[in-house]
Amino acid sequence: MAELSAYEKEREANIARNRALLEQLDLKDASTSLGVPSKPAPKPKAKPIQPAKKLKREHIDRVPRRQSARLQKEVIDPNETPAQRRRRETEAAKRKREEEEDRIAAEEQAMLAKRPRTHDLDLVVLTDVGELDDNDMNALRGTFQAVTNTAIPRRVGSVRDWVFERNNKDEVEVEALRKNLSTMKVVARAKVTENRVYSAAYHPEPSKDLIFFGDKHGQLGIWDARAPPNEVADEDEHVSAVGEREGGKYWRLQQHWPATSKSSISSIKFDPIDSHSVFTTSYDCTIRRLSLVSSISSQIFSSDDTLITSIDLPPSGHEVWISDALGAITHYDLREGEKCARRYELSEQKIGSVSVNPSSPHLLVTASNNRLLRLWDTRKLQTLTPDTPAPMTPLPSSPMRASSTAQSLGPFEYNYETVQGFIDSSQGRGLMRAEFQHGKSASSAYWDPRGRSIVSTSYDDSVNLWELDAARYDSSPLFPTFKPFSRIKHNCQTGKWLTILRAMWNPNPDVYPHFTIGNMQHSLDIFSCKGDLIARLSDHKRITAVQAVTCSHPNIVERCATGNASGRCALWAPSDV
Repeated sequence: MAELSAYEKEREANIARNRALLEQLDLKDASTSLGVPSKPAPKPKAKPIQPAKKLKREHIDRVPRRQSARLQKEVIDPNETPAQRRRRETEAAKRKREEEEDRIAAEEQAMLAKRPRTHDLDLVVLTDVGELDDNDMNALRGTFQAVTNTAIPRRVGSVRDWVFERNNKDEVEVEALRKNLSTMKVVARAKVTENRVYSAAYHPEPSKDLIFFGDKHGQLGIWDARAPPNEVADEDEHVSAVGEREGGKYWRLQQHWPATSKSSISSIKFDPIDSHSVFTTSYDCTIRRLSLVSSISSQIFSSDDTLITSIDLPPSGHEVWISDALGAITHYDLREGEKCARRYELSEQKIGSVSVNPSSPHLLVTASNNRLLRLWDTRKLQTLTPDTPAPMTPLPSSPMRASSTAQSLGPFEYNYETVQGFIDSSQGRGLMRAEFQHGKSASSAYWDPRGRSIVSTSYDDSVNLWELDAARYDSSPLFPTFKPFSRIKHNCQTGKWLTILRAMWNPNPDVYPHFTIGNMQHSLDIFSCKGDLIARLSDHKRITAVQAVTCSHPNIVERCATGNASGRCALWAPSDV
């Protein structure tokens, strides 16, 4: 071994001294000997729920990209024979023809993907052509079968229910509700839809918590919130539940097409006769009905370029009232067919909601962007027939309705001028029974299950309440007074990225009337029909977004469901559920 130089010997000595010095300092236990407390580990935070599995979307084949002539230039052999040249030209022509056919086919497929689907759709198509495996499909069919074994009609209260001569009786009922509802917690969460939740409806089956959510891109999310969590097996085949990530089971159906913001599901209603069908309205100008018995989705109504904002069905279940973005309501009898539907333009601006009085189905309440909440008697509308046209009063036309003339309307369509002329005539007296003007645009207005109370929301940051006995004033053409007896201050400035806040009644007629509404402070507010705050539910660890859409179970009091702008939904119930 060669002898080390003087420099290397000095370097080895320095390394040995440094090693001995570090051992003497004993830096590893220095902080402990000085009494400095160690930094505590951060507390785990509630993780946002994520879908257990992400559905894969089928990507549409794009049109082949064009290439430059330099890249497409073919290298030709200068020594090729005439036979080889003919064969090369034949193959090039064939290849060019096949590329053109592929391009045309891709363009046609892209056009079909953007075109609405008007035909009947089964579950295979609704789940985006096989995105669900056989187990998930069988589970969905089993859920449908479980809720269709027994018909559950919508129950209607009476205008005389929950009417007390003494005020302290109302206070007793409010305290009883407060005792039950204030104990509700978030017991399940799931990302039911892929995009913003626009609407929701709670199925009345008492043994399940089955909620239907409609999102911004026409997707119908079905959530069985209390279903046992899915189980997954790891590499060692040990089975474990995924309940920490998801609550219950959910399925996503593409009810309206195309899957863009032009197909947002604006409202969801169940068939009031048996609850075996789900009606959905969409911005694609259609109404579809999903049968839970046959698992077939059918289009039952469509309009020409008119956005449908909401629908409501009277307890008989044979009629549908439809509101649209051009200020009209349409009466559609399901037994007559779509061609016999009658459309009446009642406002110069968008009607955001229409609600049918359950105990007096001839009374409708509408809320529109012209700030007006109006009460209508549809028995008068029935006198507007093609055989007896209404007198017309010349009125200034709205710019939105420049093309809506009497000549362009069908035999069962009545424009704004015709309806206004009928209202001003002696024959039409009583068509509009009452009206109230909000400070700003009226977002929604709904009757309670008794048909006695009305709740409305408005962009003037208020929730207004009316109480009236419609049957008492049935003989008079106009209501003597129509002013809200209670005005609750409530922030309704949702802006562009949140769904409009709407106050939704609890549809259970066996309980004291109350309604739910989302709060911009990420809570769920519950008010009585008298305007008393019953509960303000929140969970800052698990709920970190505005619960804009709310709904309640029709048969179980302590059940509420909410949805936010990302498609995540929550079930509120007692903690022991």
